[in-house]
Amino acid sequence: MSSATASPASPAKQKQEGNGLLATIANNARQYGIVAALLVIVVVFEVLTKGVLLKPNSFVSLIQQNAYVIILAIGMVMVIIATHIDLSVGSLVAFIGGVCAILMERQGVNWMLAIVVSLLVGVIIGMWQGFWVAYVGIPGFITTLAGMLIFRGLATVIVGESVPITSDAFRGIARNYLPNIFGFWGQFDGLTVVVGLLCIVAYAWSQLSKRRRAEKVGLIPEPMSLTIIKIAVISVAILFVTYLLASSGNATQGGIPIMLVIVGVLVLVYNFILTRTVFGRHVYAVGGNRKAAILSGINTKRVDFILFVHMGFLSAVAAICMLSRLASATAQSGMEFEMDAIASCFIGGTAVAGGVGTIPGAVVGAFVMGVINQGLSIMGVDTAIVKTIKGLVLLLAVAVDIISKRKKS
Repeated sequence: MSSATASPASPAKQKQEGNGLLATIANNARQYGIVAALLVIVVVFEVLTKGVLLKPNSFVSLIQQNAYVIILAIGMVMVIIATHIDLSVGSLVAFIGGVCAILMERQGVNWMLAIVVSLLVGVIIGMWQGFWVAYVGIPGFITTLAGMLIFRGLATVIVGESVPITSDAFRGIARNYLPNIFGFWGQFDGLTVVVGLLCIVAYAWSQLSKRRRAEKVGLIPEPMSLTIIKIAVISVAILFVTYLLASSGNATQGGIPIMLVIVGVLVLVYNFILTRTVFGRHVYAVGGNRKAAILSGINTKRVDFILFVHMGFLSAVAAICMLSRLASATAQSGMEFEMDAIASCFIGGTAVAGGVGTIPGAVVGAFVMGVINQGLSIMGVDTAIVKTIKGLVLLLAVAVDIISKRKKS
Protein backbone atom coordinates (compact mmCIF):
# COMPACT_ATOMS: atom_id res chain seq x y z
CA MET A 1 0.00 0.00 0.00
CA SER A 2 1.40 3.40 -0.91
CA SER A 3 2.08 6.06 1.66
CA ALA A 4 -0.45 8.33 -0.02
CA THR A 5 -3.19 5.78 0.52
CA ALA A 6 -2.26 5.14 4.14
CA SER A 7 -1.79 8.78 5.11
CA PRO A 8 -4.53 10.80 6.84
CA ALA A 9 -6.69 13.30 4.98
CA SER A 10 -4.73 16.11 3.37
CA PRO A 11 -4.93 19.64 4.84
CA ALA A 12 -6.89 20.72 1.75
CA LYS A 13 -9.47 17.99 2.30
CA GLN A 14 -9.73 18.81 6.00
CA LYS A 15 -10.22 22.48 5.13
CA GLN A 16 -12.94 21.54 2.64
CA GLU A 17 -14.67 19.47 5.33
CA GLY A 18 -14.44 22.38 7.76
CA ASN A 19 -15.83 24.82 5.20
CA GLY A 20 -18.65 22.40 4.42
CA LEU A 21 -19.48 22.10 8.11
CA LEU A 22 -19.61 25.86 8.59
CA ALA A 23 -21.66 26.34 5.43
CA THR A 24 -24.18 23.69 6.49
CA ILE A 25 -24.55 25.22 9.94
CA ALA A 26 -24.97 28.68 8.39
CA ASN A 27 -27.66 27.44 6.00
CA ASN A 28 -29.56 25.85 8.91
CA ALA A 29 -28.84 28.59 11.44
CA ARG A 30 -32.53 29.12 12.25
CA GLN A 31 -33.11 25.42 12.92
CA TYR A 32 -30.07 25.01 15.16
CA GLY A 33 -30.71 28.41 16.76
CA ILE A 34 -34.14 27.31 17.98
CA VAL A 35 -32.68 24.25 19.69
CA ALA A 36 -29.89 26.34 21.20
CA ALA A 37 -32.47 28.88 22.44
CA LEU A 38 -34.45 26.08 24.12
CA LEU A 39 -31.31 24.83 25.88
CA VAL A 40 -30.47 28.36 27.06
CA ILE A 41 -34.01 28.90 28.36
CA VAL A 42 -33.91 25.57 30.21
CA VAL A 43 -30.58 26.42 31.83
CA VAL A 44 -31.75 29.91 32.81
CA PHE A 45 -34.93 28.64 34.47
CA GLU A 46 -33.08 25.76 36.08
CA VAL A 47 -30.90 28.36 37.80
CA LEU A 48 -33.76 30.73 38.60
CA THR A 49 -35.91 27.94 40.08
CA LYS A 50 -32.91 26.62 42.05
CA GLY A 51 -32.97 23.21 40.38
CA VAL A 52 -36.72 22.59 40.65
CA LEU A 53 -37.47 22.78 36.91
CA LEU A 54 -35.50 19.65 35.98
CA LYS A 55 -36.45 17.49 38.92
CA PRO A 56 -37.81 14.17 37.57
CA ASN A 57 -41.42 14.72 38.65
CA SER A 58 -41.33 18.35 37.48
CA PHE A 59 -40.18 17.18 34.05
CA VAL A 60 -43.02 14.64 33.84
CA SER A 61 -45.43 17.41 34.85
CA LEU A 62 -44.01 19.57 32.05
CA ILE A 63 -44.83 16.86 29.51
CA GLN A 64 -48.33 16.22 30.86
CA GLN A 65 -49.23 19.90 31.06
CA ASN A 66 -48.02 20.72 27.55
CA ALA A 67 -49.08 17.60 25.66
CA TYR A 68 -52.11 19.42 24.27
CA VAL A 69 -49.91 22.23 22.87
CA ILE A 70 -47.69 19.74 21.04
CA ILE A 71 -50.67 17.80 19.67
CA LEU A 72 -52.36 20.95 18.37
CA ALA A 73 -49.06 22.34 17.03
CA ILE A 74 -48.58 19.18 14.93
CA GLY A 75 -51.74 19.98 12.98
CA MET A 76 -51.31 23.74 13.11
CA VAL A 77 -47.87 23.68 11.48
CA MET A 78 -49.28 21.84 8.45
CA VAL A 79 -52.16 24.31 8.21
CA ILE A 80 -49.79 27.29 8.40
CA ILE A 81 -47.40 25.79 5.84
CA ALA A 82 -50.36 25.74 3.44
CA THR A 83 -50.92 29.48 4.17
CA HIS A 84 -53.99 28.99 6.38
CA ILE A 85 -54.64 29.46 10.09
CA ASP A 86 -57.01 27.72 12.53
CA LEU A 87 -58.43 29.83 15.36
CA SER A 88 -61.04 27.29 16.43
CA VAL A 89 -58.92 24.56 18.04
CA GLY A 90 -59.39 25.84 21.61
CA SER A 91 -63.18 25.87 21.21
CA LEU A 92 -63.05 22.40 19.63
CA VAL A 93 -61.18 21.10 22.68
CA ALA A 94 -63.96 22.44 24.93
CA PHE A 95 -66.81 21.15 22.73
CA ILE A 96 -65.38 17.70 21.98
CA GLY A 97 -64.30 17.29 25.61
CA GLY A 98 -67.86 18.12 26.64
CA VAL A 99 -69.27 15.55 24.22
CA CYS A 100 -66.90 12.89 25.55
CA ALA A 101 -67.75 13.67 29.18
CA ILE A 102 -71.50 13.64 28.56
CA LEU A 103 -71.30 10.30 26.75
CA MET A 104 -69.46 8.69 29.68
CA GLU A 105 -71.14 10.33 32.65
CA ARG A 106 -74.72 11.02 31.50
CA GLN A 107 -75.28 8.39 28.82
CA GLY A 108 -73.31 5.56 30.42
CA VAL A 109 -71.20 4.91 27.32
CA ASN A 110 -68.01 2.85 27.80
CA TRP A 111 -64.98 5.16 27.99
CA MET A 112 -63.24 3.55 25.01
CA LEU A 113 -66.35 3.88 22.83
CA ALA A 114 -66.70 7.50 24.01
CA ILE A 115 -63.14 8.17 22.82
CA VAL A 116 -63.90 6.67 19.39
CA VAL A 117 -67.07 8.80 19.07
CA SER A 118 -65.13 11.91 20.14
CA LEU A 119 -62.50 11.28 17.47
CA LEU A 120 -65.24 10.89 14.87
CA VAL A 121 -66.82 14.16 16.01
CA GLY A 122 -63.44 15.85 15.55
CA VAL A 123 -63.09 14.44 12.03
CA ILE A 124 -66.64 15.56 11.11
CA ILE A 125 -65.96 19.08 12.38
CA GLY A 126 -62.72 19.11 10.38
CA MET A 127 -64.68 18.09 7.29
CA TRP A 128 -67.20 20.85 7.99
CA GLN A 129 -64.54 23.56 8.22
CA GLY A 130 -62.51 22.10 5.38
CA PHE A 131 -65.57 22.27 3.12
CA TRP A 132 -66.00 26.01 3.65
CA VAL A 133 -62.31 26.71 3.14
CA ALA A 134 -61.56 24.38 0.22
CA TYR A 135 -64.78 24.27 -1.79
CA VAL A 136 -66.63 27.49 -0.92
CA GLY A 137 -63.48 29.59 -0.82
CA ILE A 138 -63.93 31.31 2.54
CA PRO A 139 -60.48 32.10 4.01
CA GLY A 140 -59.39 29.81 6.80
CA PHE A 141 -59.05 32.76 9.17
CA ILE A 142 -62.74 33.68 8.77
CA THR A 143 -64.01 30.07 8.75
CA THR A 144 -62.20 29.12 11.93
CA LEU A 145 -63.03 32.43 13.62
CA ALA A 146 -66.66 31.52 13.06
CA GLY A 147 -65.91 28.01 14.31
CA MET A 148 -64.32 29.44 17.44
CA LEU A 149 -67.54 31.28 18.26
CA ILE A 150 -69.87 28.45 17.22
CA PHE A 151 -68.21 25.65 19.15
CA ARG A 152 -67.49 27.74 22.23
CA GLY A 153 -71.20 28.56 22.31
CA LEU A 154 -72.18 24.91 21.81
CA ALA A 155 -69.75 23.86 24.56
CA THR A 156 -71.44 26.30 26.93
CA VAL A 157 -74.87 24.94 26.02
CA ILE A 158 -74.13 21.22 26.38
CA VAL A 159 -71.70 21.29 29.31
CA GLY A 160 -73.21 23.90 31.59
CA GLU A 161 -71.02 24.52 34.62
CA SER A 162 -69.04 21.27 34.51
CA VAL A 163 -69.23 17.50 34.01
CA PRO A 164 -66.92 15.62 36.41
CA ILE A 165 -65.24 12.42 35.19
CA THR A 166 -65.50 9.38 37.47
CA SER A 167 -63.88 6.73 35.27
CA ASP A 168 -60.48 5.85 36.73
CA ALA A 169 -59.49 4.13 33.48
CA PHE A 170 -60.13 7.29 31.45
CA ARG A 171 -58.37 9.51 33.97
CA GLY A 172 -55.42 7.13 33.82
CA ILE A 173 -54.63 8.28 30.27
CA ALA A 174 -53.04 11.43 31.74
CA ARG A 175 -51.93 10.03 35.10
CA ASN A 176 -50.60 6.54 34.47
CA TYR A 177 -47.32 5.20 33.11
CA LEU A 178 -46.37 2.28 30.90
CA PRO A 179 -46.06 -0.94 32.94
CA ASN A 180 -42.50 -1.61 34.04
CA ILE A 181 -42.05 -5.03 32.42
CA PHE A 182 -38.29 -5.08 33.07
CA GLY A 183 -38.49 -4.21 36.76
CA PHE A 184 -36.29 -1.66 38.54
CA TRP A 185 -32.56 -1.43 37.86
CA GLY A 186 -31.52 0.05 41.16
CA GLN A 187 -33.66 3.18 41.45
CA PHE A 188 -34.33 3.39 37.71
CA ASP A 189 -37.32 2.12 35.72
CA GLY A 190 -35.97 -0.69 33.52
CA LEU A 191 -38.38 -0.18 30.61
CA THR A 192 -37.49 3.51 30.38
CA VAL A 193 -33.76 2.73 30.22
CA VAL A 194 -34.30 0.18 27.43
CA VAL A 195 -36.52 2.54 25.43
CA GLY A 196 -34.01 5.38 25.86
CA LEU A 197 -31.14 3.28 24.52
CA LEU A 198 -33.29 2.10 21.59
CA CYS A 199 -34.12 5.74 20.77
CA ILE A 200 -30.40 6.57 20.60
CA VAL A 201 -29.75 3.64 18.27
CA ALA A 202 -32.76 4.56 16.11
CA TYR A 203 -31.69 8.20 15.82
CA ALA A 204 -28.11 7.29 14.89
CA TRP A 205 -29.36 4.80 12.31
CA SER A 206 -31.76 7.36 10.80
CA GLN A 207 -29.00 9.97 10.43
CA LEU A 208 -26.60 7.53 8.81
CA SER A 209 -29.36 6.19 6.54
CA LYS A 210 -30.16 9.75 5.49
CA ARG A 211 -26.55 10.20 4.39
CA ARG A 212 -26.60 6.92 2.43
CA ARG A 213 -29.83 7.86 0.66
CA ALA A 214 -28.39 11.23 -0.34
CA GLU A 215 -25.23 9.64 -1.72
CA LYS A 216 -27.26 6.98 -3.53
CA VAL A 217 -29.25 9.54 -5.54
CA GLY A 218 -26.17 11.65 -6.28
CA LEU A 219 -26.76 14.43 -3.74
CA ILE A 220 -24.05 15.87 -1.53
CA PRO A 221 -24.75 14.83 2.08
CA GLU A 222 -24.03 17.02 5.06
CA PRO A 223 -20.45 16.79 6.38
CA MET A 224 -19.78 13.60 8.35
CA SER A 225 -18.45 15.70 11.23
CA LEU A 226 -21.82 17.44 11.54
CA THR A 227 -23.65 14.10 11.52
CA ILE A 228 -21.41 12.84 14.34
CA ILE A 229 -21.95 16.05 16.33
CA LYS A 230 -25.74 15.78 15.93
CA ILE A 231 -25.76 12.13 16.99
CA ALA A 232 -23.58 12.92 20.02
CA VAL A 233 -25.67 15.93 21.15
CA ILE A 234 -29.03 14.21 20.67
CA SER A 235 -27.73 11.07 22.40
CA VAL A 236 -26.73 13.10 25.45
CA ALA A 237 -30.15 14.79 25.46
CA ILE A 238 -31.95 11.42 25.21
CA LEU A 239 -29.81 9.99 28.02
CA PHE A 240 -30.66 12.95 30.24
CA VAL A 241 -34.39 12.67 29.49
CA THR A 242 -34.16 8.92 30.10
CA TYR A 243 -32.57 9.59 33.49
CA LEU A 244 -35.34 12.04 34.43
CA LEU A 245 -38.13 9.67 33.36
CA ALA A 246 -36.53 6.54 34.80
CA SER A 247 -36.19 8.15 38.21
CA SER A 248 -39.65 9.81 38.24
CA GLY A 249 -42.91 8.61 39.78
CA ASN A 250 -43.14 6.73 43.05
CA ALA A 251 -42.62 3.26 44.48
CA THR A 252 -45.60 1.79 42.60
CA GLN A 253 -45.36 3.39 39.16
CA GLY A 254 -43.16 5.72 37.16
CA GLY A 255 -41.11 5.87 33.99
CA ILE A 256 -42.76 6.67 30.67
CA PRO A 257 -46.11 8.51 30.95
CA ILE A 258 -48.87 7.26 28.65
CA MET A 259 -49.32 10.87 27.54
CA LEU A 260 -45.73 10.93 26.27
CA VAL A 261 -46.37 7.78 24.25
CA ILE A 262 -49.43 9.39 22.61
CA VAL A 263 -47.49 12.54 21.76
CA GLY A 264 -44.46 10.58 20.50
CA VAL A 265 -46.55 8.39 18.19
CA LEU A 266 -48.36 11.41 16.75
CA VAL A 267 -45.08 13.28 16.14
CA LEU A 268 -43.54 10.29 14.34
CA VAL A 269 -46.64 9.55 12.24
CA TYR A 270 -47.28 13.13 11.17
CA ASN A 271 -43.62 13.87 10.54
CA PHE A 272 -43.61 10.84 8.22
CA ILE A 273 -46.78 12.11 6.50
CA LEU A 274 -45.32 15.58 6.00
CA THR A 275 -41.84 14.51 4.85
CA ARG A 276 -42.23 11.12 3.19
CA THR A 277 -45.62 11.10 1.43
CA VAL A 278 -47.08 12.65 -1.70
CA PHE A 279 -49.61 14.54 0.43
CA GLY A 280 -46.80 16.11 2.45
CA ARG A 281 -45.01 17.26 -0.70
CA HIS A 282 -48.28 18.74 -1.94
CA VAL A 283 -48.70 20.69 1.32
CA TYR A 284 -45.29 22.31 0.85
CA ALA A 285 -45.99 22.94 -2.84
CA VAL A 286 -49.31 24.63 -2.09
CA GLY A 287 -47.72 26.76 0.61
CA GLY A 288 -44.73 27.68 -1.52
CA ASN A 289 -46.67 28.79 -4.59
CA ARG A 290 -50.36 27.94 -4.88
CA LYS A 291 -50.69 29.05 -8.50
CA ALA A 292 -47.70 26.96 -9.55
CA ALA A 293 -49.12 24.00 -7.63
CA ILE A 294 -52.42 24.28 -9.52
CA LEU A 295 -50.60 24.48 -12.86
CA SER A 296 -48.57 21.38 -11.96
CA GLY A 297 -51.77 19.39 -11.48
CA ILE A 298 -52.06 19.37 -7.67
CA ASN A 299 -55.64 19.32 -6.40
CA THR A 300 -55.21 22.21 -3.97
CA LYS A 301 -58.83 22.04 -2.81
CA ARG A 302 -58.38 18.43 -1.77
CA VAL A 303 -55.15 19.31 0.07
CA ASP A 304 -56.89 22.12 1.99
CA PHE A 305 -59.84 19.89 2.85
CA ILE A 306 -57.65 17.06 4.18
CA LEU A 307 -55.57 19.50 6.23
CA PHE A 308 -58.61 20.65 8.18
CA VAL A 309 -59.78 17.07 8.63
CA HIS A 310 -56.42 16.29 10.25
CA MET A 311 -56.74 19.42 12.39
CA GLY A 312 -60.16 18.31 13.59
CA PHE A 313 -58.83 14.84 14.46
CA LEU A 314 -55.87 16.25 16.40
CA SER A 315 -58.15 18.69 18.22
CA ALA A 316 -60.19 15.69 19.36
CA VAL A 317 -57.04 13.93 20.60
CA ALA A 318 -56.03 17.07 22.50
CA ALA A 319 -59.54 17.30 23.97
CA ILE A 320 -59.37 13.71 25.24
CA CYS A 321 -55.93 14.27 26.80
CA MET A 322 -57.04 17.52 28.42
CA LEU A 323 -60.26 16.00 29.76
CA SER A 324 -58.33 13.09 31.24
CA ARG A 325 -55.88 15.42 32.95
CA LEU A 326 -58.48 17.82 34.38
CA ALA A 327 -61.01 15.03 35.18
CA SER A 328 -63.79 17.50 34.42
CA ALA A 329 -65.31 19.06 31.33
CA THR A 330 -66.05 22.79 31.42
CA ALA A 331 -67.12 25.30 28.81
CA GLN A 332 -63.96 27.31 29.53
CA SER A 333 -61.58 24.45 28.67
CA GLY A 334 -59.19 25.20 25.85
CA MET A 335 -59.11 28.96 26.33
CA GLU A 336 -56.20 30.44 24.31
CA PHE A 337 -55.03 26.97 23.20
CA GLU A 338 -55.04 28.20 19.62
CA MET A 339 -52.65 31.00 20.58
CA ASP A 340 -50.23 28.59 22.24
CA ALA A 341 -50.30 26.27 19.22
CA ILE A 342 -49.79 29.08 16.71
CA ALA A 343 -47.01 30.61 18.79
CA SER A 344 -45.27 27.21 19.04
CA CYS A 345 -45.24 26.93 15.25
CA PHE A 346 -43.79 30.39 14.66
CA ILE A 347 -41.21 30.04 17.44
CA GLY A 348 -40.27 26.69 15.92
CA GLY A 349 -39.36 28.24 12.58
CA THR A 350 -42.58 28.06 10.57
CA ALA A 351 -42.70 30.90 8.06
CA VAL A 352 -45.44 33.49 8.47
CA ALA A 353 -46.06 33.48 4.71
CA GLY A 354 -46.30 29.66 4.55
CA GLY A 355 -44.30 27.11 2.60
CA VAL A 356 -41.71 26.57 5.35
CA GLY A 357 -41.98 24.65 8.60
CA THR A 358 -41.35 21.31 10.27
CA ILE A 359 -43.09 19.25 12.93
CA PRO A 360 -39.89 18.81 15.01
CA GLY A 361 -39.49 22.59 14.94
CA ALA A 362 -43.06 23.07 16.18
CA VAL A 363 -42.40 20.55 18.97
CA VAL A 364 -39.30 22.50 20.04
CA GLY A 365 -41.39 25.69 19.94
CA ALA A 366 -44.02 24.03 22.14
CA PHE A 367 -41.35 23.07 24.65
CA VAL A 368 -40.06 26.66 24.65
CA MET A 369 -43.56 27.85 25.56
CA GLY A 370 -43.95 25.06 28.10
CA VAL A 371 -40.62 25.73 29.84
CA ILE A 372 -41.43 29.45 30.06
CA ASN A 373 -44.87 28.66 31.50
CA GLN A 374 -43.61 26.13 34.01
CA GLY A 375 -40.51 28.09 35.01
CA LEU A 376 -42.42 31.30 35.66
CA SER A 377 -45.15 29.36 37.48
CA ILE A 378 -42.57 27.76 39.80
CA MET A 379 -41.17 31.23 40.47
CA GLY A 380 -44.66 32.48 41.38
CA VAL A 381 -44.84 35.08 38.59
CA ASP A 382 -48.29 36.57 37.98
CA THR A 383 -50.29 35.09 35.09
CA ALA A 384 -50.56 38.47 33.37
CA ILE A 385 -46.77 38.81 33.32
CA VAL A 386 -46.47 35.28 31.93
CA LYS A 387 -48.73 36.21 29.02
CA THR A 388 -46.72 39.36 28.41
CA ILE A 389 -43.45 37.44 28.25
CA LYS A 390 -44.95 34.80 25.91
CA GLY A 391 -46.18 37.58 23.64
CA LEU A 392 -42.73 39.15 23.50
CA VAL A 393 -41.15 35.78 22.70
CA LEU A 394 -43.61 35.26 19.83
CA LEU A 395 -42.98 38.77 18.48
CA LEU A 396 -39.22 38.21 18.59
CA ALA A 397 -39.49 34.85 16.81
CA VAL A 398 -41.54 36.30 13.94
CA ALA A 399 -39.24 39.33 13.70
CA VAL A 400 -36.21 37.03 13.35
CA ASP A 401 -37.96 35.13 10.55
CA ILE A 402 -38.84 38.29 8.62
CA ILE A 403 -35.41 39.91 9.06
CA SER A 404 -33.59 36.75 7.98
CA LYS A 405 -35.71 36.56 4.82
CA ARG A 406 -34.91 40.19 3.99
CA LYS A 407 -31.20 39.50 4.33
CA LYS A 408 -31.45 36.49 2.03
CA SER A 409 -33.30 38.60 -0.54
